[in-house]
Amino acid sequence: MGSLIRASRSRKQSNYLYILSESNTFNPILRRLNWLRSILSREFCSHPRQKDDNIADLSQYPTERIRNFSIIAHVDHGKSTLADRLLELTGTIKRGLGQPQYLDKLQVERERGITVKAQTATMFHRHNLGAPDVDNTQEAPSYLLNLIDTPGHVDFSYEVSRSLAACQGALLVVDAAQGVQAQTVANFYLAFESNLSIIPVINKIDQPTADPQRVKDQLMSMFDLDPADALLTSAKTGLGLEHVLPAVIERIPPPPGISTSNLRMLLLDSYYDEYKGVICHVAVVDGALRKGDKISSAATGQSYDVLDVGFMNPELKSTGMLFTGQVGYVVSGMRSTKEARIGDTLFLARSVVEPLPGFKPVQHMVFSGLYPADGSDFEALNSAIERLTCNDASVSVTKESSTALGLGFRCGFLGLLHMDVFHQRLEQEHGASIISTIPTVPYIFEFTDGSKMKVQNPAALTADAGKRVKKCWEPTVSATIIIPSEYVGAVITLCSDRRGEQLEYTFIDSQRVLLKYRLPLREIVVDFYNELKSITSGYASLDYEDADYQTSDLVKLDILLNGLPVDAMATIVHNLKAQRVGRELVDKLKKFIDRQMFEITIQAAIGSKIVARETISAMRKNVIAKCYGGDITRKKKLLEKQKEGKKRMKRVGSVDIPQEAFHELLKVG
Repeated sequence: MGSLIRASRSRKQSNYLYILSESNTFNPILRRLNWLRSILSREFCSHPRQKDDNIADLSQYPTERIRNFSIIAHVDHGKSTLADRLLELTGTIKRGLGQPQYLDKLQVERERGITVKAQTATMFHRHNLGAPDVDNTQEAPSYLLNLIDTPGHVDFSYEVSRSLAACQGALLVVDAAQGVQAQTVANFYLAFESNLSIIPVINKIDQPTADPQRVKDQLMSMFDLDPADALLTSAKTGLGLEHVLPAVIERIPPPPGISTSNLRMLLLDSYYDEYKGVICHVAVVDGALRKGDKISSAATGQSYDVLDVGFMNPELKSTGMLFTGQVGYVVSGMRSTKEARIGDTLFLARSVVEPLPGFKPVQHMVFSGLYPADGSDFEALNSAIERLTCNDASVSVTKESSTALGLGFRCGFLGLLHMDVFHQRLEQEHGASIISTIPTVPYIFEFTDGSKMKVQNPAALTADAGKRVKKCWEPTVSATIIIPSEYVGAVITLCSDRRGEQLEYTFIDSQRVLLKYRLPLREIVVDFYNELKSITSGYASLDYEDADYQTSDLVKLDILLNGLPVDAMATIVHNLKAQRVGRELVDKLKKFIDRQMFEITIQAAIGSKIVARETISAMRKNVIAKCYGGDITRKKKLLEKQKEGKKRMKRVGSVDIPQEAFHELLKVG
């Protein structure tokens, strides 16, 4: 009847295909299958991956042979490239076959060159602890190393805090040419407050402008780190990388935890997979987890069956178990990531444990309305936002409606870059077309009757409520700015224009200055960073952390089109800046709103007071073109008739606001 052909699918599995080879029709298929079999056999037999017999058996790794560490750094100091090299050194990925910035998996991360989501990778490395002069041989003990690549931008500090909660140490990467930057300072203190062992790594020593000794002096003066402890590396060329993993094993302590105690796991992150469902990233603090166990959530009280468990190598690798101190993933049959609350404690059902401290709740500091560009696409946008927030727990979403834009969402973000990345991911990953409103920050208003209201959407502050405002508070931040000394004057002027209060003025060395300012969040959330980079030729670095609310003289600025307020364009500004901001808003709108058959009046108003105005003239037909001579009253009659028609059209006509106008308004500070 036919001949039997065996096509190898893996080294352990085979698939038997029956092909009717007597027929000439199937001879090309037979030849192709033979060719495919030869290709597969060469693939599996050549270039075998470094393999350790104990790798799959995680029980062979007690906590003494586990190290959990992260890489923290300022933006573009080389942490993602360093992570690539460490994965290659340990054989986790093949040298030269992995894509650059292997752990930066999102399209937006590759386009912008930044890390947005923290990623975890488990590596295995042989090392003779306590015997540095002995080469690592096959007889040396193998260590399990969990590497967590963290974001560097200030807007993603929430991702950094989640990563550090699972670590006992951190590699503090500093550019050998740029030296200590603002986010280097912030990330150091974040790790220091978490009681992590910090290993300074001076990267990019191959650059012509590299000055490792100057960077060592900065680390000593600012963080009191011993210059002798700093590792000199070049992640690009591989220089000095052989000392990194031994330093991790020798200087970072093993994870604390009691292996004989009841299971306690910290939920670090979660995302939704179309095939597996919700995948939870966890750190096992105490006890052990096995496939088939039943676990419960301390936050929700719900119980789940463990369907799969393993670690990231860096792709998901099922092991059937996780032990104390190890970091991995769990598939538990959760239907939605809303059930997987970040910072939650997971434990064995029917056991009694004390919940872990978890994470502090995220503080949303920038709010913006998201609306579909086409009003009929609301359900599609709703679905896209739900899927995206599955993988970003730091975004808050509530439904709202606007008279100008229809149904939409009010979203809270950690910062403007966070908001921009969220918008870009909506468009790239889910094909959504959106309109975003002017970003605002949360204000507090106290009224004459003693009541208080927290305002995230300016449209919520009605005209009647605005008349009863007694006192206002706005959020502030403590900003750290590091700049070359020649730009100090320009930066001080910029901060003063943004209503900043100087807190500190320190020379890091003879060439660089550290400034600390207390600034209103509203003043830095839109274009402050761009202005700072512009006036310092790109050399400035900025980091900030939330500070207290302070009293301020705030007013609601409305935008009126033909006398009707556009709630989506309302904003809250300081009274001294209201007129300037209003003028900028109406000027931008005039450029982007198309002329209509009727006159359009654009106004910026504080209550009933108009502070800025522009007019877009109507498109007119020359109604007197055919009046050659004759009585002037005939021409006047035609012009008056046209004028009355324009008035009626203005009363019933609607003004279409293009999407580009909303994008331009985002740039008005």
